[in-house]
Amino acid sequence: MTSAATDLLIDALDRVREGVHEVVDGLDRGQLAARVDDGANSIAWLVWHLTRIEDDHVAGVAGTDQVWHTEGWYDRFGLPLPRHDHGYGHTAEQVASVVVEPDLLLGYHDATHAAAVAYLRTLEDAEMSRVVDTRWDPPVTLAVRLVSVVNDCTQHVGQAAFARGILQRRTQG
Repeated sequence: MTSAATDLLIDALDRVREGVHEVVDGLDRGQLAARVDDGANSIAWLVWHLTRIEDDHVAGVAGTDQVWHTEGWYDRFGLPLPRHDHGYGHTAEQVASVVVEPDLLLGYHDATHAAAVAYLRTLEDAEMSRVVDTRWDPPVTLAVRLVSVVNDCTQHVGQAAFARGILQRRTQG
């Protein structure tokens, strides 16, 4: 049985997953890699990045390894990026290097989502106040870190949907 807090977090991540599928479904590799201008993030990069952040941050607070590593996603993607890269601070050239098949992108997102939800289902309310990062003032609690993950994911899936809309209007004339 989960708490109200974990139910809300799971619902939020479920909505991100639905948004990711809506954005990616029906697009091909080239459409996913297209950018509205040379300095913009592509849909592929946005979805890869939000998934990497979810994977990295949830694994970090759960004390587990990222599915990016344990399930071989790093090797399957074959990106010219370091193994632990999650996209923060990427240059335009690094963004352009994230070119992937839609099924691969969705597979990684779904695997990460499943791992995150499985972890969230183990939490009790008392754990939400546990400090997970002392590099900040005030120190970051588990609740704050998980809300931060949801916030990052919702922002990026919204950006991806916006980019998809612009790119579709351009191709429709």
